Amino acid sequence: MGAAPDTDVLVVGAGPVGLMLAGELRLGGADVVVVERRERPTTESRASTLHARTMEILDARGLLAPLGPVPDEPRGHFGGIPLDLTLPGSHPGQWKVPQTRTEELLGTWAAGLGARPHRGHRLRGLHPHRDHVQAEIATARGPVRLRARYVVGCDGERSTVRSLSGIAFPGRDAARELLRADVAGLDVPDRRFQRLARGLAIAARRGDGVTRVMVHEFGAPARTRTTPPAFAELADAWRRVTGEDISEGTPLWVNSFGDASRQAAAYRNGRIFLAGDAAHRQMPIGGQALNLGLQDAVNLGWKLAAHLRGHAPDGLLDTYHAERHPVGAHVLANIRAQATLLLDGPQVAPVRAVMAELTAHEAARAHLAGMISGLGVRYDLGPGHPLLGARLPPTPLLAADGRPTTSAELLRTGRGLLLSRDGDEERAAALHRAAAGPTDRITPARGPATGPPPAAPAVLVRADGHVAWAGDGTHGLAEALNRWFGPAAPRTAPRRNSANPTRHTDRTNGRNPMGKLTGKTALVTGSSRGMGRATAVRLAREGALVAVHYATGRDAAEETVTTIEGEGGSAFTIQAELGMPGDVHELFLGLAAGLKERTGGTDLHILINNAGRMGGLSVEDTTPEAFDRLMAVNAKAPFFLIQRALANMPDGGRIINISSGLTHFANPDEIAYAMTKGAVEQLALHFAKLLGPRGITVNTVAPGITRNSNPAFDIPAAVEQMAGLSAFNGVGEPEDIADVVAFLAGEDACWITGSFVDASGGTLLG
Repeated sequence: MGAAPDTDVLVVGAGPVGLMLAGELRLGGADVVVVERRERPTTESRASTLHARTMEILDARGLLAPLGPVPDEPRGHFGGIPLDLTLPGSHPGQWKVPQTRTEELLGTWAAGLGARPHRGHRLRGLHPHRDHVQAEIATARGPVRLRARYVVGCDGERSTVRSLSGIAFPGRDAARELLRADVAGLDVPDRRFQRLARGLAIAARRGDGVTRVMVHEFGAPARTRTTPPAFAELADAWRRVTGEDISEGTPLWVNSFGDASRQAAAYRNGRIFLAGDAAHRQMPIGGQALNLGLQDAVNLGWKLAAHLRGHAPDGLLDTYHAERHPVGAHVLANIRAQATLLLDGPQVAPVRAVMAELTAHEAARAHLAGMISGLGVRYDLGPGHPLLGARLPPTPLLAADGRPTTSAELLRTGRGLLLSRDGDEERAAALHRAAAGPTDRITPARGPATGPPPAAPAVLVRADGHVAWAGDGTHGLAEALNRWFGPAAPRTAPRRNSANPTRHTDRTNGRNPMGKLTGKTALVTGSSRGMGRATAVRLAREGALVAVHYATGRDAAEETVTTIEGEGGSAFTIQAELGMPGDVHELFLGLAAGLKERTGGTDLHILINNAGRMGGLSVEDTTPEAFDRLMAVNAKAPFFLIQRALANMPDGGRIINISSGLTHFANPDEIAYAMTKGAVEQLALHFAKLLGPRGITVNTVAPGITRNSNPAFDIPAAVEQMAGLSAFNGVGEPEDIADVVAFLAGEDACWITGSFVDASGGTLLG
């Protein structure tokens, strides 16, 4: 097999769209790296308007409270013609948020989920392969190569990703432009799209005293610019149009924007996607550009994360282009119409008069308001209920436990929703049975808690808030669940290995209240998923209080705790990114706090060093930086975790380190990774001798080919080939390793220390 990618997704661009996408991907459990050519965040607030649909999305991600109070204005415009944007919903109208604040908000959110932009990193090349894309990135320390399963360009209208991907960008260049600046120290009257004899003038003073001015001279062509215009150029145009002198003001920033209109021919080319201005270039009239891009990110994020987690149905990724490209085309068309109404001279006056008459009619007004606000977006999901494809309006609901909640609150997990009308228990039970498969992707709820009933007795909602199915009964629900959430993946049924059906393991009995580890405490590093998760669940079933450690997968770690608690066990999460300065100190601070809260002390009886960084670096691709990172996470961190744990570990404790069968099975693509795991094996040999007088055992477990999120495990032929390497003619499951670890953690293994346990299913027998 080829080298494993360094990350699931490389996002290029750390503006609002890139940060929104990074947060969505992390919320869905995907690894993400964000690179940004700028050394620091922008100080220019080019976009200052968030529309109703974007505000609903921010609410559905829990971001409105951190945003704080925001001034709103119900009246917008269409090509400079006043337009009431009020529509039914939680946030009617438009909301004034500087782009700097939006970027700060999304950056903090994404970072809290484990995504951080690497600034001063400029993309230089993209090389698509069958199972990954290799990116060449220029940094201050020199060139870097990074492998990603997918790349998303959120790098603006001059997108490097789009250029390197070969995606066509048809349309037209700008013929007219507006000059724009934020200016301090001005005393000019506010002007709202004031059309004068020689041009258009706009002036609006903010609460901080800064005035945003924009000016266009009728008939003046757009200039080809490589740098922003000088303030003197804007001041001269302002004087010619208005007769006022603003040259004594202090410009904070100056730029221009034209009426260019281009759209990518495709939003996807293989493993490369485009979002935001990388996918469409338009005049930012009415603040639609930023909102369009943020909504692109939300549509793509949950789909790409679901695909990477391995439960997306076939074709889910293709629905991103199928849904968002028509929306983008529609927005670009209305912006071109608005540009004509706004920037043409006196000859457009009759058309403006007719448009003003039409907007006085409610149907026309509501249609235009839905178009601008984003509330009118309805994806074509085929025939069915009128709600199908539309966004679910913010709805009061009852959670499964009867607690009053809202649809926005329930969507914050990144899962879909399955809603049934409150009081109809028979229907609710039927829905629950129909959705019994993908329960890890769907949150059930009843509605409404108050207010009018939903427009359908039952509704299935995607993670982006759009309705995937609506109806009475369950007709069509199974198809919708499979189409948007993938086939069921039972987790608790007795497990039979697909390549060896005689091998049967039943692990569904839950926690043993008198288990072998009752009264013990355990730390499992990297236990938000895979073998670590299975180990945490297994130890908890034996009665241990388990600290579930994670680096970036907070939601996955919390799901592990939920699983443990659902079986009657006890667990809590702690976060620390291993391999970084202060990692062990940070981890043990969280561990001590969690243990003391639950036990009154800080004793740690069992340490499982499971966390590790994947290999996948061929000899030629292994840089000193990549090697050091592997060694820091896989070998250095376990050493110092053991060193620190000994202060908390009573005599008779257990330390178990997870190695790899690659220390005994050659793979030229994994030399650096195998070296780090070889170092891990030395910990058991030497620490066992040191700690023997205290009765602390130290052992190594070496898994072989074990089922994980690698797409290869979804290919029957590949699984069959891998299974053939095992003496049992099967591939390992995470629970197989967890069983071995649980044995070594118990009293029955008190006479085993310093050992290397081959848990490869006989793969290493040769």
